[in-house]
Amino acid sequence: MTNMTDKIRVAVMYGGKADEHPISCISVANVLRALDTDRFEPVLIGITRDGQWIVDGDDPRDWDLDKGLPEVLRTAGSRDVVLSIGEGQDGFHARNADGTLESLGHIDVVLPVLHGPNGEDGTIQGLFEMMQVPYVGCGVLASAACMDKHYTKVLLASAGIAVAPGITLDTRKYDAATRFAHDGEAFLDLVHEAGLEYPLFVKPSRAGSSFGVTKVERADDPEALAAAVYEASLHDWRVLVEQGIDAREIECAVLRPRSTDAPRASLPGEIVLDKHDEDQFYDFDSKYMDAQASHVEVPAHIPDDLIEEVRSVALRAFEAVDGTGLSRVDTFVTPGGEVMVNEINTMPGFTPISMYPKAWGATGIGYGELITALLEGALA
Repeated sequence: MTNMTDKIRVAVMYGGKADEHPISCISVANVLRALDTDRFEPVLIGITRDGQWIVDGDDPRDWDLDKGLPEVLRTAGSRDVVLSIGEGQDGFHARNADGTLESLGHIDVVLPVLHGPNGEDGTIQGLFEMMQVPYVGCGVLASAACMDKHYTKVLLASAGIAVAPGITLDTRKYDAATRFAHDGEAFLDLVHEAGLEYPLFVKPSRAGSSFGVTKVERADDPEALAAAVYEASLHDWRVLVEQGIDAREIECAVLRPRSTDAPRASLPGEIVLDKHDEDQFYDFDSKYMDAQASHVEVPAHIPDDLIEEVRSVALRAFEAVDGTGLSRVDTFVTPGGEVMVNEINTMPGFTPISMYPKAWGATGIGYGELITALLEGALA
């Protein structure tokens, strides 16, 4: 089946099984409001928390962060999505109540507004590659590598890009049944062997939006360290223990709509914490639930030479992982002017408070123009 209209038909996907499910929902609401509907016709495909793909559910454009965290739910009129891999761009179908399949029409391009595992980790990108369906964002390798913070650091370090000192734990080797109560000393030995300084940040290797992240401030406290490792292990068996860096966290948006384009870096921005509790860091609540906890400043208030250094490092990091489409590169800028990469987010949030669209807005590319550029690039 071919597209019989003049509009480009975009399968917009959102939700998913990851912890970031509600953030995906808020992001897609804003993407749809900014979409140029004179040129693009969205086909809305939601993914429930248990992994069911549906159409004809609640309209995401009605969702708003001020009303709470939304969720993709099956409704009375919802239909399952059925894919026919061999049909490629014509392989998207919905199952009717009587069991018959109805085509969703020709899909020109997919916009996967999905975060975390099964959406941002190369798996769904591999599916679209097999179907030969164009899609927005990084490819399989970059998506998989950047979803896993351990391998992100391996790739960046091999490219000569500074990263935070740390160790990686395989928690499958320890006793999760006791919440690692007897493994704290072993964890401490590894921290001492690596020469890590406190505070430590313990985080799952493959998770986003600060899920499962704990700050450990008391040195040589096996119970606190074991508890932090256990919390992270609830999200991923691979756990990173990183040395806290005395630095400002500066984020830079990178854009390469076409794989043949030279990547561009936005003016970098900074998330400024407005609450200064002793143990405060930029966790999930600070990001999304507490409007008084932080605000975004773009450009970041750092010297011009550091602005350009952050942009340069962001571009080098993006190319080191073979990035395409878009990414947000999060860096640490130390008091001495060193720029280190913390992580790379290959499908950054598009919520009203998200850095990626704000950074490009400050650099001269509006929200709607940004979405258009990404879709056109994927189709090129």
